[in-house]
Amino acid sequence: MILRYIYLALVTLLAIPSLCIASNPQLDSQINELFSNSTGTHTNNWAVLVCSSRYWFNYRHMANTLAMYRTLKRLGLPDSNIILMLADDVACNARNAFPATVYANSGRQMDLYGEGIEVDYRGYEVTVESFLRLLTGRHDSTIPRSKRLLSDSSSDVFIYMTGHGGNEFLKFQDNEEVSAYDVADAIEQMWEKRRYNKLLFTIDTCQANTMYSKFYSPEIISTGSSELGENSYSHHNDMDIGVAVIDSFTHYILQYLETLSKTSTATLKEFFNIYDPAKIHSHPGISTSLSSVPPEDILVTDFFGAVARVEVSSKENELSPLSSTIKGKNKHWENGQKLTATITGIQTDIDEYQQENVIGNFNKKDTWHNPISNQRFETRKMIRTLGGISGIALFTYVVLGKQNKVRDA
Repeated sequence: MILRYIYLALVTLLAIPSLCIASNPQLDSQINELFSNSTGTHTNNWAVLVCSSRYWFNYRHMANTLAMYRTLKRLGLPDSNIILMLADDVACNARNAFPATVYANSGRQMDLYGEGIEVDYRGYEVTVESFLRLLTGRHDSTIPRSKRLLSDSSSDVFIYMTGHGGNEFLKFQDNEEVSAYDVADAIEQMWEKRRYNKLLFTIDTCQANTMYSKFYSPEIISTGSSELGENSYSHHNDMDIGVAVIDSFTHYILQYLETLSKTSTATLKEFFNIYDPAKIHSHPGISTSLSSVPPEDILVTDFFGAVARVEVSSKENELSPLSSTIKGKNKHWENGQKLTATITGIQTDIDEYQQENVIGNFNKKDTWHNPISNQRFETRKMIRTLGGISGIALFTYVVLGKQNKVRDA
């Protein structure tokens, strides 16, 4: 019985701070926004670029990915926000007539494998498991932050995949496959964990449109290079290199993106309007049914670039340890005068406590940088707290003892 009363006394003490804080609508709305799964705020962009192929004859798939990587960086997306998954076995391949280079055009006007390339997952690190772990954030503790997708509920995420595929699957390294169901479930986990605000999924492979046919999570826009039963074709070859250097679908996407700048106001609707089945030699697909915002209201740079939107709050809107309601109503907040709170008959002199323990310590020389002094201060606080609890327990014990004696009498 005594323990029960002590427990009730402790619960009462813990409830005192919350009773002192008045309700603040602004604070409540910000807390609700923080813990909600809303998609109203967009402050940063991330990109995941995946080349699922390896070997020399898949040169064009690596060129696709590196060309997209180069375009994203040109439009302002930093390397820290790009996860690049690449077999990386072409530039230094013995059959490469132009060592340590990768080109995406027959004229070889631009080396995509120049300085500044940061490959996050290389060679046999590019697996189905590593890709799904990247999306869901389920990494081993040894994986560094540079190889993680550190997006949040305010991030627009662009996923680009290229390689060899078929009906609802994409091959990885000619060794394993990822299915449309796997990708759909991984993206659902991203949504549940608030790892994206909006997501653009783009894939260039045979029968590419089947890879997003199983998506069911909100705020996704998807596009692919070919319909069910169609192949995805290369655009052109380089006779000196000896293989195809880029795919048609990716070629026309990059050709359009080269006309844009970081401040472009072009929308995704304009982006999708460039699709021409006669040029691409397949029928690209577009799915916007899962998005609450139509393509005409979404900027291309919301996915293919960087955002720099800063919200400046006035000083009155700054959050404080206590609510702004108390701060505004109590004139003693700024001048440090006495604030007395009466709760269940207990008078607590807050101002006297602050002057004795906090303000006095800050006025002492080097107290802020002295760990011993800070430790003593924390020890005194702990002793006083324990003393208060012991006093309550003793008081409860005495009262109960008197009641028992009265009953015995």
